[in-house]
Amino acid sequence: MKILIVEDNAAMRHLLRSIVGEMAEVFECNDGSEALPLYEAHRPDWVLMDLKMKEVDGLQATRMLTSLHPEARVVIVTNYNNERMRARARAAGACDYVLKEDLSVLGPMLSAPP
Repeated sequence: MKILIVEDNAAMRHLLRSIVGEMAEVFECNDGSEALPLYEAHRPDWVLMDLKMKEVDGLQATRMLTSLHPEARVVIVTNYNNERMRARARAAGACDYVLKEDLSVLGPMLSAPP
């Protein structure tokens, strides 16, 4: 399995890598502007996408990625726990929404068949 982590916080990228790294080949970038080229180069099975990033935010990057690659499975990984953001993530094409305070759900989610 291949996973792309799109997260601007290096410590959080490291934590996410430690959670999924044993089950997957992991690629990383620190901004949504880098997500599409990395997705196209590596065709990951999952994309773990932060919402707040400096140049291109996670919603915009998800929208761009899923419009060009409808098969992309994007999971938003964020601190923002509100229904408005969840709805915006779904509208952008994300298939799930995970809070950084409960990353334990990632393992079972990513290992489940599509």
